[in-house]
Amino acid sequence: MTEEYLSSSAEETREYGREFASGLHPGDIVSLNGLLGAGKTEFMRGITQFFSCSDQLSSPTFPILNIYQGSLFGEEVTLHHFDLYRIKSLHELEAIGFDEYLASGYLSVVEWADLFPEYASRYSVTVFLEYAGEDQRRIIINHTTR
Repeated sequence: MTEEYLSSSAEETREYGREFASGLHPGDIVSLNGLLGAGKTEFMRGITQFFSCSDQLSSPTFPILNIYQGSLFGEEVTLHHFDLYRIKSLHELEAIGFDEYLASGYLSVVEWADLFPEYASRYSVTVFLEYAGEDQRRIIINHTTR
């Protein structure tokens, strides 16, 4: 199933992120892709807001992995947030234990996941953000059928 939205502001992109997060569950692995400045960080902020994560989402230059603690209906939620932009090789990605993190059963969101197509089969949802004019972004969400 594919969904498509048009966002006209950073706040609107965060709202789409919050709406998207309402359908996520522990163990889901999300591929989050798009060019620099396309809105991935704002979309991710919406996800962390939905789960009431107490830590502020770092800028796009943050470390390769941040782990956020949040909650949903009083239940603790752990969210693994990867940014693979600076990873240069599959060997480097494997050396950080990427596969083990994905297998952990926690909710994971992987920015720049498309840089490593070897993991494409692991993603339950793919989100792609693209420029759709000077102040607009198109958000395309593709739910993988398993």
